[in-house]
Amino acid sequence: MNELVELQQTLYTSRNPTRRWLHVTRRELVVEAIRTAPVVAAERALEVGPGSGVYLPVLCSRFKSVTALDVEPAHVQALTGLAASLPNLHLSVGDLCKTAWHEPFDLVLCSEVVEHVPDPGAFISGLGRAVRPGGILILSTPQPFSIMELTSSVALSSPFIGLTRRVYQEPVLPTGHISVMRRREVLQHLAEAGFDVLSSRYFGLYVPLLAETGGKYSVAILRRLEPVLNVCGLSGLLWTQLHVARKQA
Repeated sequence: MNELVELQQTLYTSRNPTRRWLHVTRRELVVEAIRTAPVVAAERALEVGPGSGVYLPVLCSRFKSVTALDVEPAHVQALTGLAASLPNLHLSVGDLCKTAWHEPFDLVLCSEVVEHVPDPGAFISGLGRAVRPGGILILSTPQPFSIMELTSSVALSSPFIGLTRRVYQEPVLPTGHISVMRRREVLQHLAEAGFDVLSSRYFGLYVPLLAETGGKYSVAILRRLEPVLNVCGLSGLLWTQLHVARKQA
């Protein structure tokens, strides 16, 4: 199995309660966004960079036709088993920025992808071309000054990743993040691509050492602290930003 896909599957069942909570929370909030997205029609949806395919069954349950697009053939190949059980799912290998859509989509999902591309502005413009006027984009990406992102830049670097793997005792890979953007940069790119942002959420609190040693009690503490940071204007310390936006008519 592709090691990245294997890692993504492991995250939702991690033995570490904090690691599991961070990823399950993001999954739940993205699923909620898919299910409640104010689409005009539920005909066609696209997921860009579907990873292990965790969102594809949810998309297929709401839309008549769903396309999963990835630039890496190995990632698409890893989804063939899932596609066999979802008759309205279509797998495609291609570069979003080089794809011309004859019929744009009612909803496009792009979760934890834009931070991996060298030109996020061009990539978000590509997302804009994929969404029909009045259609919906769901976009999630990390925040550059979140505690998690700052810690990962050290813990997952070459000198320390071996130690991190010993601590977690499960698959751990470098993030591969090369274009992590502040919220204002993301919002600017969305505006330039012709989107009006309908809602934004910020979540995912990680505190070093507490996460690794606190067990289930660390999750209880982090749950209490996370809304406080949002209220106090410190949401930039939270790991994930999630935006739901409508393409201008």
